[in-house]
Amino acid sequence: MIVPIELAQAQNITYDITIDTLPQLTFDTNVVVVTNPTVAGYHLETLLSHLKAAQLHVVTIPDGEAYKTLETVENILNKCFEYKLDRKSLLIAFGGGVIGDMTGFAASLYQRGIDFIQIPTTLLSQVDASVGGKTGVNNKYGKNLIGAFYQPKAVYIDPAFLKTLPPREFAAGIAEIVKMAVMFDRSYFRFLQTADLHDTETLKEVIRKSVELKAWVVNQDEKEAGIRAVLNYGHTFGHVVENETNYTTYLHGEAVAIGMVMANALAVELGLFTAEEAQEVKALLEKSSLPTEYVIKDVDDFYDHFFLDKKSARGSIKFILPNGLGDHKMVSDIDESTVKKVLRSFGEGK
Repeated sequence: MIVPIELAQAQNITYDITIDTLPQLTFDTNVVVVTNPTVAGYHLETLLSHLKAAQLHVVTIPDGEAYKTLETVENILNKCFEYKLDRKSLLIAFGGGVIGDMTGFAASLYQRGIDFIQIPTTLLSQVDASVGGKTGVNNKYGKNLIGAFYQPKAVYIDPAFLKTLPPREFAAGIAEIVKMAVMFDRSYFRFLQTADLHDTETLKEVIRKSVELKAWVVNQDEKEAGIRAVLNYGHTFGHVVENETNYTTYLHGEAVAIGMVMANALAVELGLFTAEEAQEVKALLEKSSLPTEYVIKDVDDFYDHFFLDKKSARGSIKFILPNGLGDHKMVSDIDESTVKKVLRSFGEGK
């Protein structure tokens, strides 16, 4: 099936998200595939058998969130110069969200912008990260604070690539699926409570539904001026968890799962969410083998990290919270004492 992206706020930017067996792709230009050793070991041969180009090169970068840096992007750019790419050339992101984010960012920078396409190989990137044009890298101050909105020319989602995915990586993708359901579709959440995502046909349906929801949001709000910010549910807290643990303890989806539990606790404190609803979300995350516990060692330091979040403005933190299952609310100017009360509930000796 094909899900179209038609950006309401942009001129002449449309592309398709294809959910199916990877088709034969032919390009009459210089093409560079960016991947990592893990993905290359499993799937590069399959990809190359589906690709034809005037010139074709492969750039392999280290695997993991710890390498999502400006230095790695510069290494990609240097390879582009070595291979003499021009403005008609193409980058292909072949991997998970880290690969997609850095490849897209490199494409936005090379000669002020060349085309790229996404071929995501993890569940998280198939249902979320590959769709919508967010690109960038991390630094010591936080996650994705350096980057650009830069849309791909196409996204090709082949569920067959998920067959080699480690269980933790698969679960990390489920976190983003749950996020979409809690924010936008109560009936979808109820479906997920009993769904077997290891069943091939069920998984395809879940990928389709999640991509349609993501496309619906991005079509309205490419650059996160309004409703797209809702997709950051769980991320405001989760990004601090990732930063505190140096991006080495948790996969992104695992940190988002913890972040959703924290956001739900704040929503309960504010009367937007019932304790029963919060428990239902926590149970679904745990059913999916996702972490839901985290010990905050320094509440004040954790709180201060919120102000480095991209959603904070003029000294005010914007929290994305559930407003009952299937609905959402963006809340600013929550009293510091209220937020810290919730954070202390995750502290040592709680």
